[in-house]
Amino acid sequence: MPTISSPEKPHRIPIDQLFQELKVDPKTGLSADEAQNRYDEWGPNALQEVKRESALTILLRQFVGVIVYILAAAAGISFFLGETVEGFAIIAVLLINALTGFILEWNARQSMDALRKMDTTPARVLRDGRVREISSEEVTLGDILVVEAGDLVAADGNLFEVSQLQADESALTGESLPVDKNTELPPDESPLGDQHNRLFKGTPVTAGTGRAIVTGIGQQTELGKIATMVEEAKRSATPLEAKLDGLAKVLIWVTVGLAALFLIVGLVRKEEPLRLIETALALAIAAIPEGMSVVATIALAYGMLRLAEKKVIVKRLSAVETLGGTNVIFTDKTGTLTQNRIEVNTIQLPNQRAEIQSDAQAKKLEIVDGDQAITESEIYQKLIQVGVLCNNADYDIVNGKAKEVGDPVEVSLLKFAIAAGHDPDQIHQDFPRKAERAFSSDTRIMGTLHQHQTGFLVAVKGAAEEVLDRCQSLSEKDRKAHYDISEKMAVEGLRTLAFAYHETDTQPGDDFADQDLTYVGLIGFLDPPRTEVTPALTACREAGIKVIMVTGDHPATALTIASKVKLIEPGEEMVLTGKDLKPLDELKAADKEALLKCRVFARVSPAQKLDMIELYQQKGDIVGMTGDGVNDAPALKKSDIGIAMGLRGTQVAAETADMVLKDDSFTSIVSAIAQGRVIFENIRKFVLFLLSCNLSEIFVVTFAGFLNVGNPLLPLQILFINIVTDVFPALALGVGRENSSLMHQPPRDPKTPIMDGRDWRLVVFYALVMTASVLGAYWLGTTELGLTEKEGNNLVFYALSFAQLMHVFNLRSGRSFFVNEITRNRYIWYALLLCLFIMALTYYVPFLVQVLSIQPMTTTEIELILAAGFAPVLLVQIVKGIMRLGR
Repeated sequence: MPTISSPEKPHRIPIDQLFQELKVDPKTGLSADEAQNRYDEWGPNALQEVKRESALTILLRQFVGVIVYILAAAAGISFFLGETVEGFAIIAVLLINALTGFILEWNARQSMDALRKMDTTPARVLRDGRVREISSEEVTLGDILVVEAGDLVAADGNLFEVSQLQADESALTGESLPVDKNTELPPDESPLGDQHNRLFKGTPVTAGTGRAIVTGIGQQTELGKIATMVEEAKRSATPLEAKLDGLAKVLIWVTVGLAALFLIVGLVRKEEPLRLIETALALAIAAIPEGMSVVATIALAYGMLRLAEKKVIVKRLSAVETLGGTNVIFTDKTGTLTQNRIEVNTIQLPNQRAEIQSDAQAKKLEIVDGDQAITESEIYQKLIQVGVLCNNADYDIVNGKAKEVGDPVEVSLLKFAIAAGHDPDQIHQDFPRKAERAFSSDTRIMGTLHQHQTGFLVAVKGAAEEVLDRCQSLSEKDRKAHYDISEKMAVEGLRTLAFAYHETDTQPGDDFADQDLTYVGLIGFLDPPRTEVTPALTACREAGIKVIMVTGDHPATALTIASKVKLIEPGEEMVLTGKDLKPLDELKAADKEALLKCRVFARVSPAQKLDMIELYQQKGDIVGMTGDGVNDAPALKKSDIGIAMGLRGTQVAAETADMVLKDDSFTSIVSAIAQGRVIFENIRKFVLFLLSCNLSEIFVVTFAGFLNVGNPLLPLQILFINIVTDVFPALALGVGRENSSLMHQPPRDPKTPIMDGRDWRLVVFYALVMTASVLGAYWLGTTELGLTEKEGNNLVFYALSFAQLMHVFNLRSGRSFFVNEITRNRYIWYALLLCLFIMALTYYVPFLVQVLSIQPMTTTEIELILAAGFAPVLLVQIVKGIMRLGR
């Protein structure tokens, strides 16, 4: 039995109790022998390897599916009947489709590897009373971690010594600012972002020093739990894949029905069984659009290339279409809706207030709300001066690039001063520092002493309550009023600091920061929203897409950003936190309804993000998820379409997602959605084209059989039409340009199949028209021109091929027949010319002539073929015109 174990809810266990449970002396740490024993018992501090599918397994899975089985059976029957060329042709189609699927699945599945890379850093631990540096993998339960600024935390642990310790947990929790650490026990149900007495594996220490007892290693850490969720999160088939599969099943049932009917009628007529089997084989080949998956892949790849030009990298081709069908987007706040950097947002002087936007590089500051005259007041200038002097950060612009060193809040104060027209270096020269009182969790203030000419200046910043208590000249009423203002700013999601100063002719003592101070005002800091986000969210709203913020940050901050970027409208100021969320299997109908109404969620854990995504997926929505942190990785994988930020995002998020935004711009998501909708519309069009062409082949074979006029199409001729003359026009339809009107329409119902009832009616209508035209030509050729069965077969092959090529012009959506998206698509014309050239080759190349059983033709036959090709287009346009007049 294990002598120790990783404790549950370690943030709630008193530190002395932890030392007892984990059997370690905080003064000496583990002994080398005990550490080795625990290493042997618990294993390395590394994320577990999960066995993955081999390349062979993935390849073999490509040969699973109803269409594959039908084609394989058709190939087998062809070999049985001695039609080896047909058999090998069908096998070639199977191999092409399998290779395509294999490549799509064999993509960047590196998320776990990226997580493991965070394990390779060294760690310092206390063992046998001495601090030793070891590999992070050797850290074990009960070890005493020794950390300082610049370290990457090697394992989860509870702090028992801290000195101005801060850690950047944005990738894990979504918290924008470095987190101040302490040793106090938080409330029982505190989320990770509020567990300030803990350090978490993989997070960098940004300031201070500390010691912690290790309570979790490897898979037991919060990072490990996320890694497990990434592995366990399952992706279902994409909507496009599911719809194409559904379409295939419909075609198969149609084929089975027609083939069975054809066989029954033939047997009743006592026709030759071998001929019946050959005809049934032709029906099977005719029913299956062999080129559909290839055309879909190329159409998606074309959309992927166009998105790459817009700085959107697509890792799964089907993700392009999936995003086009997305009607719900979960977005992280930090780094996605905001810039993931802290800035001065609000200036609150004793009698003036203003909200600002500043640009240090451009040395520009703008008052966006509040008192426009605030910059003219002397106390405003004093606020800037105090903010620069009581500051240990450094900010400089070298060759047009900003270099930041120090606490992000202090850096933002320097940038604010520069934007306001001040030179921090000059201020420091005018007021050289003589002493400093460092910030501590006990006093919650920082103070600096400066000499100026014949006098001295004390600059102080810190928590509002502490600074105001040191401003003795203020009345109790005024102190309370200013403190209430700071609380209100905090409720609005701002992190606040108060500023004060003291001027004296004589040098003060060590308590200079506690002397009677003059209150200057408050500054509210905020991770500023991205300027381009608001119009992008407006575009989403117009397109009927619901955008939901899910963040690990503070609720007030989340709500403030949501309001600023117009994610929520007035009256929607509702925010739910992780404490409000029950596990998905415990939710009642009323709970689900409340969750579906809320647009802002804060202090949410990775597991809760998964639950919310699943809730919407159960509802039938197609869910997109954006994110940049390690904590977003499971949700990125679980969602229908995961979108990672490429600039600020972690490697884990980028490698887990389906798409990566190179510019971290939410606007790029809107572009991707528009492209996705275009792709789906193009796919719908080429599916409509392929199915109407394939159904015409089925009708030609079936009706000819019922009429007992022979088999006008051979199986290999049908296969040639399907994978050559049909595919290129379909491909041209699949790479059509944008349709801006699609983004002003609501998203299509995700439950709606690619082909709705109206589309199926069109397919049948188009197929019947082509069938009537081709069989009419066949009847004229055999009865009026006296063509033999082989010559008639030759006539049908070319007539149907040409009719299907001309059929592409029937798929226009505009009113004009000559000026529309089909005639403006240059790829359509390229496809037609190529197919006509290939048809000419079949007549003149001896090998093709022999394989396809081509017969010499007369001028009259060629004229009949041309008439059979143009007649369906003319008839369809007449019918469409009559229907428009009837509306």
